[in-house]
Amino acid sequence: MTSRPTEDQRLSDLARLRRVRDRMDREYARPLDVEALARGVHMSSGHLSREFKRVFGESPYSYLMTRRIERAMALLRRGDLSVTEVCFEVGCSSLGTFSTRFTELVGVPPSTYREQMAGETAGMPPCLAKQVTRPLRHREPNRDAPAEAQLA
Repeated sequence: MTSRPTEDQRLSDLARLRRVRDRMDREYARPLDVEALARGVHMSSGHLSREFKRVFGESPYSYLMTRRIERAMALLRRGDLSVTEVCFEVGCSSLGTFSTRFTELVGVPPSTYREQMAGETAGMPPCLAKQVTRPLRHREPNRDAPAEAQLA
């Protein structure tokens, strides 16, 4: 007997991982943790973390923080909220962690980004503004991930 997952099991896991990713995209501002996400798709937290990283190339926590930072960038560009207000608006509970992670992903602290980018995307369609301001990670796509996940 082998411990390798069957094709049906792999596809089922992929669908559940996509549901987790979609939930993080929708509920980024809510308190989310790996245990709660795993319970929602009937997986163990360890299995969810391993499979999420294998398929999407980053941990669930890292993915969630990237979504939060992307939303924070949009709010900071608007210029009507303080950095602290933006921090809490996107679901972060620690201003220090938010600022550190923002700086890692974007390259400048949130206050500097707010000053530099306020009004930069005015009049630009939101879909284009999101695309041109999206934080980029310096990582290669996961070559071992299923092709369906790489296209998602």
